Amino acid sequence: MLLLEMTVSTGFVVVATLAILLQALVIFVAFFDPGLRYKVSLRGVRKLDSPEFLHTLEAIVDAKINHHTALRVFTNGENFYEAELEAIGAAQRTVNLEAYIFQEGEVARRYAQALAERARAGVQVNLVLDALGSLGTTNRFFRELTAAGGKVGWYNAARWNRLPRYNHRTHRELLIVDGLVAFLGGAGIADHWLTNRGNRRRWRDTMVRVEGDAVPHLQATFAENWLESRGEVLTGPEYYPFADAARESSALVINSTPTAGGATRARMLFQLLIAGAQKSIHITTPYFLPDSSLSDELARAVGERGVQVKIVVPGRHSDHMLTRSSSRLAYGKLLRAGARIFEYKPAMIHAKILLVDGAWSVVGSTNFDNRSFGLNDEVNLAAFDEAFTQRLEEDFVRDLAESSEITYEQWRRRPIFERAPELLGWVLERQQ
Repeated sequence: MLLLEMTVSTGFVVVATLAILLQALVIFVAFFDPGLRYKVSLRGVRKLDSPEFLHTLEAIVDAKINHHTALRVFTNGENFYEAELEAIGAAQRTVNLEAYIFQEGEVARRYAQALAERARAGVQVNLVLDALGSLGTTNRFFRELTAAGGKVGWYNAARWNRLPRYNHRTHRELLIVDGLVAFLGGAGIADHWLTNRGNRRRWRDTMVRVEGDAVPHLQATFAENWLESRGEVLTGPEYYPFADAARESSALVINSTPTAGGATRARMLFQLLIAGAQKSIHITTPYFLPDSSLSDELARAVGERGVQVKIVVPGRHSDHMLTRSSSRLAYGKLLRAGARIFEYKPAMIHAKILLVDGAWSVVGSTNFDNRSFGLNDEVNLAAFDEAFTQRLEEDFVRDLAESSEITYEQWRRRPIFERAPELLGWVLERQQ
């Protein structure tokens, strides 16, 4: 009876109504915003091996060209996890690790133990983990590490004052040891990158070891989100020693974080290289939801310049089947233009690699979707290095051999039960 007699003031009703309308507007804008439209005009710098293109790229992505960088490819978890753990075990001064996914399990325990052992030896160990991507892992998991003096920061943890930016995640997978050796690529720390589970094979992925003058820039990328997570600026020679490598190559570290309008350095990097391609564009990506501008650029590359475009995406082992279904909506325009699309059969393919004209390569954390190009913090290394690109091409050829090609006729005749989920593609293009 008391509840029935209660009255609500008119002012409260007005405020509550306005709050609901405001929230509805935010959701409407998130789902229906047409996104950033963009196009590249490479006037006078068409050749990707020209000094003019290098100078233009360096300026637009705001990244220094490093000329003394050594790069080594590690294919799949059985190789890159051992290489990273070996590097951690040899650390003398600092270990910095940033991950979107750090999932409790055997692999994570090995990393936590290795990091704790180094911390006990006096090495400064710092971890930045995305609060959403590593949601199942708690501070308790790192008790041994923190007791030894290591530090853990959670990027963009759930707090009331962070709600407007909660969709902004760090998607970087990055390890830097002593400021001299670094690893970056697509893989987080979790068992599904290493071990088979029933009839599901471990994920296919790639990490790259970096030495030389590109490493301080990867260290600075880590320092950016360490500051946001822990409120501390990392400085000093233990983090930024002078690094060099005997091998010469042109490599840029592009750290990407979104602007209010959706422009990122990652978006500009990929768009520039694709717009400048003259012979070939080879893409490996786990989530292929290109916006219309990127699809148009790929179609122009095939139709106007005769560029060979091949794209490898997950097949039926995709970890996000709705995303896979929705990504097929983008196939039609590209297949009609003459691009070739292949679905990887053995397992989930999670590598994120762009190869252009057999000379340029991009490795890192960026997917071909709006979340990577407009919402996430990402990190990529772009290298003008034929030997390094050829090594990645070898993996690409092997992945093609284990993939099924999707032709335009197959795509056009796909059954209705496959088409229906694609209706969500226009939402996922903005939200994936």
